[in-house]
Formats: sequence, structure tokens, C-alpha cells
Amino acid sequence: MRRSIAALAGLVLAVPVLTGTSTATAAPAATTCYVQSGGLTAGNDTVDRYVNATSPITVKPAEVMAKNPFGGRPISLSTSWTWDDDFGDETSLDGHVVSGDVLYRSHQWVKKGTGGQVVSSDLTRVGSGWSAFRTLTQSWSLETRGWRMYALRGDGSLYRWNLSPQNNGTVVWHAAGSYPGFSSVKAVALLSRTSTYDTLLATTWGGALYTIHIPLTSPMKPVDKPLRTRTWGSFERLLTARCGNYGTVLLAIDKDLSAGYLYAVGHANGTATVINSLGKVPATFNDQTDFSWGSVVDAPLFGE
Repeated sequence: MRRSIAALAGLVLAVPVLTGTSTATAAPAATTCYVQSGGLTAGNDTVDRYVNATSPITVKPAEVMAKNPFGGRPISLSTSWTWDDDFGDETSLDGHVVSGDVLYRSHQWVKKGTGGQVVSSDLTRVGSGWSAFRTLTQSWSLETRGWRMYALRGDGSLYRWNLSPQNNGTVVWHAAGSYPGFSSVKAVALLSRTSTYDTLLATTWGGALYTIHIPLTSPMKPVDKPLRTRTWGSFERLLTARCGNYGTVLLAIDKDLSAGYLYAVGHANGTATVINSLGKVPATFNDQTDFSWGSVVDAPLFGE
């Protein structure tokens, strides 16, 4: 079962990361820390690989989660994906993807022990006009039900939607505001989800690393803070995972070099944020699309 795999995939983090809100003291994390990195391969399969924050970094070899789940349909954007294996001999996979101009909610049932054999696959059309967007970030957790979706349009406007699951299995989308001024942003990942705000982590074309703190109040008024002002511009993909109570493991991917670099990030506090480089990941990141996997029972990210 994948939960058993997840429990055994990494070792206790051997390098210091913050386990509290103070930036003065770093302590070893008390729990296993890793990023469950995912991707859509050139062969149109979705895969995962556990990137463990050990010293040195170790990587569990890529495993096929679903074989050709989109029928060869090109995928330009993907949210993070969740998996749930509490369904007998099948695993449930859920995420959102953009193909062409259309956003879809995607779900697959995969038979366990078959190397990703898809028993059934659904693509539910959400709407068109999505070729205008260049990032797609999903905020979801079992603890705080429902989704929030963030998408950055090519003109630099950041949009938010609230997604409400219905008793009949459908999901209703509600526009929840937009805000201009993010044209310099290159890559985006979720850093925090709480009952009152979301925080996005973003790189810029100029090399900065920022947090974008977004209260859930209306109108939408994000607040951005620099964590670092240079050296981050080469990364086109950011994948995040919770580490301890307040820390984050960050996998930053340079698509030009098909290379990934792992970082231990303390609780975000502007330029005082502790960021420890763990080194280059011994794996090749050459998938069509990159995203992170998470179990439905994972605690929500709390990096700020």
C-alpha cells in the first residue's frame, strides 16, 4: 500500500531545519521529511519519486502511478495531486490539469500491484480560457475541507477561486478575486494553507524568492515579501512538502538542465527566513509536466 511506502520512503532529516517560528535556533526535524515528486513522462505515464532530505540526498526510483491516464492528451499545467489507497485493491488519484485551452478535474482508479493499470479515468471539464494562464496552484487539505485554486495569467494578474464539493459529487467554482502586479513571477508553489490565509512561494525572472501571503478576506489583497533577492531565477518548478510543525522541504527544478535542488526552509519570516541548501538531487527531472503528490491524510502545509 502506498501509505506504507510513504512511511518508509525517507529517513529522519539529517540537516538542521527550523521546527519553531524563531529564526535564531535551528534544530533537527523529528519526523521523516521528503518531497513526493511527480511528473507526466514523455511516454504519457504519471510517476512519483520520493526525494528524501537525507545527507546525502536519496531518491526512491520513479514508480508509475498511472499508465497513460490522459490518453495521450498533451498537458500544459497541473496542480498537485492527491492519492488515497483505502479502497481495497484500487488507489484513487485526483488532480486538476490544463490541456489546450481547457481546465479539467481529473480522477483515476488504479489497480494496485499492476504498475499503474488504470481501471477507470475521468476528465471533467471545468471551463475554457486557460491557455492564458501560466501557473496553477491548488490549496486543499482534509482538515479544512474544500479547495482554493490560484492561477497566474500571462498579464501578471493572480486569480483565486473557491471550490465547494457538493453531495452529488460535483464541485462548484466561485470566483474569489484577482490582483494585478505579478508579471515578474516565474514559478509558484503552495507554502501554507490555514483557515484564514494561503501563502504561495514564488520565484521571479530576476532571481528573487518571495512569499505571497493571501488573506481569505474579500477583496483579495495579497502581500508579498522577499526571502532572497537573487540566485533563484533558474528554477521553473517549485515542489513543497511539510517538514515538522513549521518547516518545509522545497524541491526546485531547473528544466533547462533537468536538474533538481533540495532545500530545507524554516518558517517564513522575510529575509530572516532560514534556507539551508541540501544539494543537487541525484535524479533527472525531464518530465513533460512536474507536480507534487500527497496523501489525502497529509497535514496541510504550514510554512508561514
